[in-house]
Amino acid sequence: MNIANKLTVARMIMIPVFLILLLVPMPLGAIDFGNYHLSVAQLLAAVIFMLASFTDWLDGQLARKYHLVTNFGKLLDPLADKLLVMSAFVAFVGIGRMASWMVILILAREFAVTGLRLVAVEEGEVIAASKIAKWKTFSQMVAIILFLFNNVPFGIHGFPLDQIILWIAVFLTVFSGVDYFYKNRELVFRSK
Repeated sequence: MNIANKLTVARMIMIPVFLILLLVPMPLGAIDFGNYHLSVAQLLAAVIFMLASFTDWLDGQLARKYHLVTNFGKLLDPLADKLLVMSAFVAFVGIGRMASWMVILILAREFAVTGLRLVAVEEGEVIAASKIAKWKTFSQMVAIILFLFNNVPFGIHGFPLDQIILWIAVFLTVFSGVDYFYKNRELVFRSK
C-alpha cells in the first residue's frame, strides 16, 4: 500500500462524503451571489470533488515518478475515477440538474470502453487512454465543478458556461468512444 494507492483509496472514501453533502439536505446555511444561491453543503461537496479530482492527477504523477505502479493501482485507480465522475452525473440527474439522456450516453460509453479494454486484456493487449479520452475526462470534471458552483460567476452575467462545457463533454465522450472502437475494430471482430 504505497502513497499512490493510498490516494486512490482516499478518493474512493471521498465519494460517499461528496454524495451525502450534495444529496442530503443539511441546515448549514447558504451563500448568495447576486441571484444565485449556493448552500454551504453544496460548496463543501464541490471542495471534496475538487480534492478527489486532484488526487486522481497526483496519484498518477507519484506512481510514474517513483515507479509505484502496482496491480492494485491499475485496478482501483480507473475504477475510482469512473465512480467519482459517474456518481456526480447520476446525482445531478437525481436532483434535476442534468438531462438524463446526456448522462446515459456518458455511462454507456464508459461501460462500452471498459468492456473493450477487458477484451483487449484477454487478448494480451493494453488499450492506453487516448488524448481525446483525457480531454473527455477533463471536460467532464470541469462541467461537474461548474454545476457544483451553480455556474458562478459566469451565470451571474447570463453566460451558460456550465451547459457549454457539458455539451463539449458529451461530444468528447461519444467521439472518444467511437474513436476507441474504430482504432480497435480488429480486436472487436477477431474470432478465436
